[in-house]
Amino acid sequence: MPPIPTSPPPGRPDVSQHEEEPGGGMYRLIEELYPICRSISGEGLRETLRRIQREVPISLFEVPSGTRAFDWTVPPEWNIRDAYVAHRGERVIDFRASNLHVVGYSGPIRCTMTLDELRPHLHSLPEHPDWVPYRTSYWAEGWGFCLSQRQLEALPDGEFEVCIDATLNPGSLSYGELLVPGRSTDEVLISCHVCHPSLANDNLSGLAVAVELARRLRARTRALSYRFLFVPGTIGALAWLARNEAGLDRIKHGLVLSCLGDRGPLTYKRSRRGNAAIDRAAAHLLRQAGLHSRVRDFVPYGYDERQYCSPGFNLPVGCLTRTPNGEFPEYHTSADNLDLVTPAALADSCAALQRILEILEEDRCYVRTEPRGEPQLGRRGLYRGVAGLRQPAMEELALLWVLNLADNRHSLLEVAERAGLSFAQVAEAAKRLSDEGLIREA
Repeated sequence: MPPIPTSPPPGRPDVSQHEEEPGGGMYRLIEELYPICRSISGEGLRETLRRIQREVPISLFEVPSGTRAFDWTVPPEWNIRDAYVAHRGERVIDFRASNLHVVGYSGPIRCTMTLDELRPHLHSLPEHPDWVPYRTSYWAEGWGFCLSQRQLEALPDGEFEVCIDATLNPGSLSYGELLVPGRSTDEVLISCHVCHPSLANDNLSGLAVAVELARRLRARTRALSYRFLFVPGTIGALAWLARNEAGLDRIKHGLVLSCLGDRGPLTYKRSRRGNAAIDRAAAHLLRQAGLHSRVRDFVPYGYDERQYCSPGFNLPVGCLTRTPNGEFPEYHTSADNLDLVTPAALADSCAALQRILEILEEDRCYVRTEPRGEPQLGRRGLYRGVAGLRQPAMEELALLWVLNLADNRHSLLEVAERAGLSFAQVAEAAKRLSDEGLIREA
């Protein structure tokens, strides 16, 4: 039972306006997926995963309702055809106008009730009178509608026809997975949630960046392997972990992606470990990038990093966002629409993510071939011919730091952190020294 699509909001930009600019392809994918009524199960989720399959070859998996995932159970599958509240034959709340109007996982209902009887089932945002909230009821039986405060205040007295044409039946939970193999079987886990309906930043931006990253990684030679997960939040990650527990030792680094399309600065949330390689690589990149980028410590609240970092797994998985969940006013409302995300922000997020992964790919330890004293760099063309300047050039300083710490105990990332240089500068210095035979990989 495919969901009724939402009409796109008036005045949104044409796809054609964004196709040629950086991030335009990611924006276009968000635009296509935005109208679909997604949830943690059902045809809207499957439709979304099938659309991703047209971009990258993810495999689709189904986990039957009733399947245990540690302390959780996969719920019945939810599908919705239509929903409305009508007064004298006119729809005053209409699922066809916005799929946010129905509380996610609402059970079926068809009845007539007064406004007083209806009010406990209505949700609005008095502080934002024109916005419709996003609410769900995955784990408690019930039903409800979401509407703007202005709509609520305009409801007349009298009787209302209430209809939610939905089903909650045994079915399955769907998720998508893609392994991009590298030279090593060590894996980087890239996870995003795909369960929210028409929310552009919280949900679709992370999905779009993950798809673009997978496409780019498939087109180049890789040292590490990359496992992409497109899962419904919480229960999807738990179901995947329960089905794949035996292979989790291959995951050496990981990132959860979300809220990557708004105009805020990049924010990295460390893994539970706090000092994993992914934590240090992301923090280093954001420090070098500047522009008010932020690094935060782990807290057991947020997205699926909570599941991957739970004490029984303690995987090295951080979370990359721009403005974090709950910290932008449009979060979980109808205002998280296509106007909130920009192609430029998506492109910047994807580029930063690539640079973080490049650090993981290139980070390694070196040893000096002759560790006694400092080698003569001038005769090898690695040092300036004129001496006596007050400060060495950054390129020369990078050479000296790599030479001094090439002892099989310091990786290139540690060199960069200690020297206050960018990883790119240190990696380039290591390449030049290796080409001259002064250092070798440990």
